[in-house]
Amino acid sequence: MTAFTLNGQSVEARPGETIWQVADRLGVTLPHLCYRDEPGYGQAKGGRGGNCRACLVEIEGERTLAASCIRTPTAGMVVTTESARAEKSRALVLELLGADQPETAERSRVHHWMADAGIDRSRFPARRHAAPAPDASHPAMRVNLSACISCGLCARACRDVQVNDVIGFAGRGMETTIVFDTARPMGDSSCVGCGECVQACPTDALLPASRVAEPAAAQTVDTACPYCGVGCQVRLTVADNRIVEVEGRNGPANENRLCVKGRFGMDYVHHPQRLTVPLIRKDGAPKTCDMDPANPWTHFREATWEEALERAAGGFRRIRDNHGGGALAGFGSAKGSNEEAYLFQKLVRTAFRTNNVDHCTRLCHASSVAALMEMVGSGATTAPVRECANAEVIVVIGANPTVNHPVGATHIKNAVQNGARLVVMDPRGQALSRHATWMLQFNPGTDVALLNSLLHVVIAEGLYDRTFVAERLEGFEVLKQHVSAFSPEVMAPITGIAPDVVREVARAFATARGAMVFWGMGLSQHAHGTDNARCLIDLTLICGHVGKPGSGLHPLRGQNNVQGASDAGLIPMVYPDYRSVEDAAVRGFYEDLWDTPLDPHKGLTVVEIMHAASDGRIKGLYVMGENPAMSDPDLVHTRASLAALDHMVVQDIFLTETAMLADVVLPASAFPEKTGTFTNTDRLVQMGRAALTPPGEARQDLAIIQEMGRRLGLTWDYAGPAEVFEEMRACMPSIAGISWARLEREGAVTYPCAAEDEPGKAILFDDVFPLPGGKARLKTADVLPPAELPDADYPLVLTTGRVLEHWHTGAMTRRATALEALEGEPHCLLAPAALARLGIAEGGPVRLTTRRGSIRLAGRPDPQVPEGIVFVPFCYTEAAANLLTNPALDPTAKIPEFKFAAVRVEADQAAEVSPAALPS
Repeated sequence: MTAFTLNGQSVEARPGETIWQVADRLGVTLPHLCYRDEPGYGQAKGGRGGNCRACLVEIEGERTLAASCIRTPTAGMVVTTESARAEKSRALVLELLGADQPETAERSRVHHWMADAGIDRSRFPARRHAAPAPDASHPAMRVNLSACISCGLCARACRDVQVNDVIGFAGRGMETTIVFDTARPMGDSSCVGCGECVQACPTDALLPASRVAEPAAAQTVDTACPYCGVGCQVRLTVADNRIVEVEGRNGPANENRLCVKGRFGMDYVHHPQRLTVPLIRKDGAPKTCDMDPANPWTHFREATWEEALERAAGGFRRIRDNHGGGALAGFGSAKGSNEEAYLFQKLVRTAFRTNNVDHCTRLCHASSVAALMEMVGSGATTAPVRECANAEVIVVIGANPTVNHPVGATHIKNAVQNGARLVVMDPRGQALSRHATWMLQFNPGTDVALLNSLLHVVIAEGLYDRTFVAERLEGFEVLKQHVSAFSPEVMAPITGIAPDVVREVARAFATARGAMVFWGMGLSQHAHGTDNARCLIDLTLICGHVGKPGSGLHPLRGQNNVQGASDAGLIPMVYPDYRSVEDAAVRGFYEDLWDTPLDPHKGLTVVEIMHAASDGRIKGLYVMGENPAMSDPDLVHTRASLAALDHMVVQDIFLTETAMLADVVLPASAFPEKTGTFTNTDRLVQMGRAALTPPGEARQDLAIIQEMGRRLGLTWDYAGPAEVFEEMRACMPSIAGISWARLEREGAVTYPCAAEDEPGKAILFDDVFPLPGGKARLKTADVLPPAELPDADYPLVLTTGRVLEHWHTGAMTRRATALEALEGEPHCLLAPAALARLGIAEGGPVRLTTRRGSIRLAGRPDPQVPEGIVFVPFCYTEAAANLLTNPALDPTAKIPEFKFAAVRVEADQAAEVSPAALPS
């Protein structure tokens, strides 16, 4: 602590605090424009600011006034904020800045501070040079540089916080102005639309397009983001039951940051295609996905809730009573709350009387969870994303965080700025490649070969953590013997990575004080996905990079609540908290808690349910918020299986491709319309709060599930999500210490948390692993080829994934105005040379064909894609990538091989590829 005098009072500054921060903490108001007291600003190259001079204070013994936002106090310093000199100087600064502020800049903090200082208007003329014309080229943001005061906050937000390096300065003196790239219009620049600059701007020079005009009677609601698993906290501004602006909050996962989806993709809730009344399929109407979601009346008719619920529940009762519970199944949602996931799996197990319940984790990280469960005893991440700040080495493999987890990627980029070394391993290049010390662009499908070669080097050179191996691991000698045959030299022809590079990376990783490992579906979505994860876990364990700061295993979760939905039991082989359905003692516990006999056998997984529906073993399916008619592999088979069901009920907010095949469609609530808890990729349980009321007759998901349960014979009477959450605490030791009241008060708590006076454990396994004997288990894996290899007819490799602007199957983001405007065209990415050989101009029509189907879309060149690979986003219903993908399953996790299929690429000389089919 540093003692000094502030306005005649003796005060103390905490380590690193500036005069402004001390004054603010003690209730002394000082104007500030170029300064943000938030994580990331001023922590890297850009400094803290201090260039607007609006926060000037007087320091005894110094000739000039000091900018309090960048000045740290020293012992005995005497500071005055209220002197005539300081107040007059601050007022003059504000007047000079205010001379250039348009009256239309309603939210400019210059106007605010001028009014606070008693200044009606500036006495000074505006700058004589002409301000740049307003720029409306970006669908989500507006640029009005006539309000710019050159404070630099936008540049620091872009460079230091989000690390995108798009915004800079051009010109000199009075001609100084911000520019995007090389003075391009914002919409034509490399801007990724994160909007950090908009949130940082103290004037209206940068602002969201949705809020050019200030709405009347607006209110704010603190909640979370509905998209990826990072779990960003947000503040919604709402007027007339509509979201008009989204800002980031200082949550543990995002520290005020957002991405383009979280900031500008919320208006999907207002799309005219929202379901507002229950629908029942007309008698004789064909079951097909080939229909207009805006005009379902050729296939469906409106119904009352009473008729729809009775039709829905009655169909399930009939099948259960005539064919047994095993003929029924349910798909829960990773987009819904923990309480909805828990109640849904409970309904399937107690009312359907089966364990045939699953959700999208089967299609993303099932192999990761399977490997983690068998090797370390827990399927969740062992350390949060933000621990990369304490890591010396960071590994990203089979993941593209800047696209799929953009805010998580900022933490990785910040760590690299501060000295961490980054290893990116991926057959495809990506935005993180330019930040990487090592970019290992290995041949697709050779993950096991590459990871085994790294293991070989670590063990052969004695670089492993001998103490950790001896005291905390089992199976090391078997692993050592196994990987002895996988030297980098032997594996190089398979992986395509030079042996010296493998050795360099292995040495850096093994000798690091701490290392974080992040992986995604590029590792998990393979027929050998569990083996991929096993090798990665082996490598991390033998180097001792678990259970300490700056270290950990982190499978990046794809949906906002896929972690929580898995924890809550939306998995066919386990109850909540991953307790086996085949364990008699565990089953007995739940039979007592739920007061009903339970099925003692494992249920079927997502793809297995599709096969069972195809051959008539599954006759009824309840789908809440999932879209298997877009997300499952080999969609021709999947859609035929869904159409073959005797009875399908879909509960959703839009008429998705799956809902088009339903017998009953129930209109549900969108994320901003519900209150509940959600668990992010860091195991952080967070509170989501309703900001809107559902449109028309749409109902809360929790209420629909409960009513369905009552009509199937359950005596449920939950008062709301808080009561469901309390029941979850009673059967989930991991969250026993997280009460609803605590979440209301604190907003977020990490599990495991055993007691309410505990903070929750962010870093796991610092002492023992939750396995018999307390030791982790090393596993071996052999090099196996993908389930389908290229040949003369299908010579290239197809891989699928996401694009920055869209999420999952596109049901939400393709109905978000700005996101669809930014990236609305179905397309594939190929190496420029490959596209040229086909004689296709950029954006020209291409046909992709595999053994399962064919699609038409635009071909785009991408130098990050190696020759021999075609990348297809899977969000476009007009060119559904999963019409092509291979349904071959990993034998352990039952996850499909989305990331590798043999494909043929041809120029398509038919009519041009049509634009997005979804109307605005």
